[in-house]
Amino acid sequence: MGQSQYLWKLEQPAHAVANGYFMGCINRVGEEKPWNLGRFYGTSYFVNPLGQIIACASEDKDELLVTEFDLDLIDQVRGKWQFYRDRRPETYGEITAP
Repeated sequence: MGQSQYLWKLEQPAHAVANGYFMGCINRVGEEKPWNLGRFYGTSYFVNPLGQIIACASEDKDELLVTEFDLDLIDQVRGKWQFYRDRRPETYGEITAP
């Protein structure tokens, strides 16, 4: 596995955790001619707010990936993680005023 593919499987779950949401991460398969950009490694996936990949497509087949989300997990994760639990958006007024 090359660096790009390694980062593909690392970065998206990290974003989901940092923001406390589900993500659908899309990547194509095969090669694109005539540009010769290399082989695309597929593995489109869904990741939950805990950074867990909950469904994943293959590396080499065109597929439609479908899964179910438990949206209550967003509130559960944000309630435990202090960044969201302890934030005070009502105090942002002055710094967001035009």
